[in-house]
Amino acid sequence: MTPGDELIFLPLGGSGEIGMNVNLYGAHGKWVMVDLGMTFADPRYPGVDLVLPDLAFIEERRKDLLGIVLTHGHEDHIGAIPYLAADLGVPLYATPFTAGLIAKKLEEEGLQDEVKLKIVPMGGTLKLGPFGFTYVALAHSIPEGNALIIDTPYGRVFHTGDWKLDDAPMMGNPVTAAELTKIGDDGVLALVGDSTNVFNPEASGSESDVKDGLMRLIKARKAGRVLVTTFASNAARLGTLGQVAKAAGRELVLAGRSMDRIVQVAQASGYLKDLPPPIDWDAAMALPRNKVLILCTGAQGEPQAALSRIADGTHPKLRLEAGDLVVYSSKQIPGNELAIGRVQNTLAARGIDIVTEKQAHVHVSGHPGQPELEAMYEWIRPEIAIPVHGERRHMEEHAKLALANGVKRAMVPVNGSAIRLAPDGPVLLSHEKAGRLVLDGDVILPSDGATIVERRRLAHNGLIAVSLVIGKNGLPAATPRVSAHGVPVEEDKDEFLAACAEAAEAAAAKGDPKRGSHFAEAIRVAVRRVAREWTGKKPVTDVQVTRL
Repeated sequence: MTPGDELIFLPLGGSGEIGMNVNLYGAHGKWVMVDLGMTFADPRYPGVDLVLPDLAFIEERRKDLLGIVLTHGHEDHIGAIPYLAADLGVPLYATPFTAGLIAKKLEEEGLQDEVKLKIVPMGGTLKLGPFGFTYVALAHSIPEGNALIIDTPYGRVFHTGDWKLDDAPMMGNPVTAAELTKIGDDGVLALVGDSTNVFNPEASGSESDVKDGLMRLIKARKAGRVLVTTFASNAARLGTLGQVAKAAGRELVLAGRSMDRIVQVAQASGYLKDLPPPIDWDAAMALPRNKVLILCTGAQGEPQAALSRIADGTHPKLRLEAGDLVVYSSKQIPGNELAIGRVQNTLAARGIDIVTEKQAHVHVSGHPGQPELEAMYEWIRPEIAIPVHGERRHMEEHAKLALANGVKRAMVPVNGSAIRLAPDGPVLLSHEKAGRLVLDGDVILPSDGATIVERRRLAHNGLIAVSLVIGKNGLPAATPRVSAHGVPVEEDKDEFLAACAEAAEAAAAKGDPKRGSHFAEAIRVAVRRVAREWTGKKPVTDVQVTRL
């Protein structure tokens, strides 16, 4: 597909899911990309940590791609850059704080000379072929959250990015209702917008209110260490907790590499200038317990994050004891409930107190609830609504809300939907290739490829390995060697392995070794039949035949 005299919107990630945001706009034969994010893996991908978007569609058209414009610095909007941007060969455009985060990522991967990173000031503009971009500051849970005004030959798009309304933000200067109304007055063809929090009937709330809640909770805690876990990217929350630590007479401690990085980039960009200087871990553990406030990563139960290691007692320095307090200044991301519950249960078993957003006002979302969405539609007044950044249920509800608030037309995309916005849009033109890749160690693979499919089978059924030596007479020269891994036999394992070896030997005696793979397959089938009879499972069965 090549866009002609039309404006096309085509998401390759983030439509039908929360995370991995990648959006394409096409006109006059050219494309631009907005955001290049990743998401974290789930049990469908054993052994995998990161999931990346499949960019095959635009990689095949990279000569027509003009650039990648980033809305803000969350991982689901910039996290795939170190793995995929170099192959696209186009410049990246970001505001200073977001650019600082990206620069760190590129340096870590040794890509700082391969990927061009261009900084756009807050409120700045840029021109890419038939597209003009203007950054519009909106409140979010990270510095420099931005919407984008995208001017095209066919009308103006308002791409919201992630956003919320905050009457008293702790960081940054979001545009006002009057400024958003002026954007609407100038005419907007389509609003492409955040659907994450559409089921919340209330506004998200202000960061200032969270400051008051955290202040009350922690100042009231007269004994024991306090640990607060939050999203490292929420620099405003880190600033809030710095003020809370100072007011409560506690020294600030940072635990987590990503938290250190955020503080460094924020301070280099002019934020967090009043953050109390953090002390090191050794000094923290030497202080009286009621003089320490630990800021920690791991709010989503990530096994290798600082909080998980502190909970398990395996952190190299930081320790909690019965009577200490852990505060979850964060929200559970759907899908992480089990991992979070595991950490909380470990803490509870050690007598450590836990407070979450359900017990105290210690968190507000960075995404708009229904009143905020309604206000945005009142200000912007687009002709078309295109919900993105949500699961299908979120996006469908967002479309209904938009139509109920005066928008004439709405269309819900899926990843790969090529939608003509103008002229005479929205019209679904086609479904293009879109999918997922996984970062497996240092290798990028298709999420539905042979490696991951085989690994699922191994995880579900286990492995049996058979080694067989065939003599010159064409018969087994010795009893086959069989080993089993992850197969549900424990007390009777020796008998099970003997039964498998007997089946392998019998199948080999009946077969013809000269038939190669057919011979090995007959042995594999015989051994797996035994495994199924014993266990009800169908283990992955590998047969190695050696001929003398």
